[in-house]
Amino acid sequence: MVETTLSGATHHILTNDYASEWMGIEVLKIDDGHATIRMHLRQEMLNGFGMAHGGMIFAFADTAFALACNPANPTPKQAANITVASGVDINFIKPAFEGQVITAVANRRASTGRSGLYDIQIYAASPGAAGATPDQDPGELIAEFRGRSRTISKK
Repeated sequence: MVETTLSGATHHILTNDYASEWMGIEVLKIDDGHATIRMHLRQEMLNGFGMAHGGMIFAFADTAFALACNPANPTPKQAANITVASGVDINFIKPAFEGQVITAVANRRASTGRSGLYDIQIYAASPGAAGATPDQDPGELIAEFRGRSRTISKK
């Protein structure tokens, strides 16, 4: 499970998230309405053109979106609900390649009632930049993801 991360940040929704575990996602930062995550692009994440598969970039951004939407330490009242995507859009700006480190930075833009709006920027840096923090230099912008959320009853 993705409970142990570089920064020590964890989130309960990752406990049984086998897709995020397989992708090797590291949680760098979690705050209310914000998440920053990172992963290394591996060969099995590439498409036939030798660049990151769009589905991998989408899934990576979607994980950051979910972490920003759901509280890391929910109150008992919050624990009765989950926040899920009601719709998303993604724009691919530049390709990313094997060995690059990608970082997703998710931020809540608006929230009213049970609905929310989140922007997630995805950056790619060369492998040598892995030691830099995303706040210092996350690399080049490769994609923009906008998510619309809805809080629903947990069943």
